[in-house]
Amino acid sequence: MSNSIPKPPSPCHLLSVRAKNSETSVEAPRSPPPEYRKQEQDSSIGQARKRAIAVLIVLTNLVPMISFGLGIGGGLIIGKSLGVDGPSQAAWIPASYSLTSGAFVLMTGRLGSIYGHKNVLLSGAAWWAVWSFINAFCDNFIAFNVARALSGIGAAMIVPNAIAIIGTTLPPGKMRNLSLGFFGAGAPVGGWLGALFAGLLAELTPWKWLFIFMAILGLIVFGSLALLLPPEDPTSKSEPMDWIGSILGISGLITFNFVWNQAPTAGWDSPYEIALLITAVIFFSAFAVWEHKFAKHPILPLSIFRAPSFFPLVIVVLFSFMSYATFIWYLVAWQQEVRHWSALSTSIGLTPIAICAAAAAFIAAWLISRLAAQWILAIGALAVLVSQVILATMPAQQSYWPSVFPATVIQSFCPDFIFTAAAIIASNSVKRDEQGIAGSLIGTLQLYATSIGLGFAGVVEVHLGGSGSESETVRGYRSALYFGMGLAVVALVICAVWVRMPKDVREGWQGDDAPTDLRQDKEGADSGV
Repeated sequence: MSNSIPKPPSPCHLLSVRAKNSETSVEAPRSPPPEYRKQEQDSSIGQARKRAIAVLIVLTNLVPMISFGLGIGGGLIIGKSLGVDGPSQAAWIPASYSLTSGAFVLMTGRLGSIYGHKNVLLSGAAWWAVWSFINAFCDNFIAFNVARALSGIGAAMIVPNAIAIIGTTLPPGKMRNLSLGFFGAGAPVGGWLGALFAGLLAELTPWKWLFIFMAILGLIVFGSLALLLPPEDPTSKSEPMDWIGSILGISGLITFNFVWNQAPTAGWDSPYEIALLITAVIFFSAFAVWEHKFAKHPILPLSIFRAPSFFPLVIVVLFSFMSYATFIWYLVAWQQEVRHWSALSTSIGLTPIAICAAAAAFIAAWLISRLAAQWILAIGALAVLVSQVILATMPAQQSYWPSVFPATVIQSFCPDFIFTAAAIIASNSVKRDEQGIAGSLIGTLQLYATSIGLGFAGVVEVHLGGSGSESETVRGYRSALYFGMGLAVVALVICAVWVRMPKDVREGWQGDDAPTDLRQDKEGADSGV
């Protein structure tokens, strides 16, 4: 029996076999479908084009995260210009973007499986660029955040489908791990670049130029990607979209998030806060019932959670990124509101994030095949925990080096270690035609946790701090950071006790995970036909 996979038969050979089949019962070898052959041919045009596509795919995560970083680094400045003061209220500027980019990821990965990941990614890119441009001309706080939320929908269409393109193009192995590692580095590096641009441009130009710049940058990156990506055949185009499940899930996520991010301003004594919280619970309950009992093609198949230790993994990722968002936002607030640093000085102080996150991407990819995944996750959770402890216990007034510098260096390892391990576990645990769903789930956790984390932390800050003296302000910030510490502790304990994932040492597609054409050719080789 041959262990090699034979090349697809030539057209002349197929015609000969078909002629013989009219007289005999011998079945002709099954060849890849024309669409897949076309995709395979286009994707192997040349190494230079392959490398260019790989770089642009990584940039598709970097660009939306730069926009998120604009909200982090420039959120307080933009909020003041729009009549809003204080980090608990200005948190809507980064939170509105990550709210929709997290909530809609649940649906957009599935849309990519049905209509093509390339098509959905490029449609989302165009939507993102348009609303980023509109954002520049919003002159009140509500309109600004509505436009931010709408641009976040575009980001939700981009990220999971970019992950899926990596997952469906590269088989399990070192190349996929490295690509996902670079992709994961786009979040912290992009966030830092966004904060840097916000600080630089805010001191030189009106803030609207931040968003005009982002729209132009997006058009360049996404336009280049559109020219280079080969055609693709959707993996699940024959299956219908679970619109009811999508609407219920997204409605629950948005309502629940809105309640917590609005609570610092409205207070829990507001009737609409309680009503919306109950509404969110109803949406979530209806979503669970629909997906379990009625959905023929659920937007989130329960089988995804049957992988070993997968549900504890979800909790670890959620809590770790909630803690990470709390750290970043209150570090910026502390530097700008308490120590009166400029936005540019604050963003320069975050430079270790970019350097260390890039190193962490390499280290995480290298560790995946050498260290059990729970330990990679544990290192990420421990990194954000230690950084929270350093920040929460530093004095109100202090130079950059004793506390802020080591805290930023240490926490830089959290997002890359958590994201890379989670993405590879998810990608390698599901079938090839479920890559979009797996990408949606990881993307939802990363982005949605960033938004909901700011909401929870804002509630803690308002209720335990104050807005009068410096000591009251610092007490509120410390309380929010202590909350982030608690999240990191829970994530670390869950990881140590319940997450048990083996080392990933696979190279190449295996079994049912293989692309259809490879499985069919292997079957033909094994049967001798």
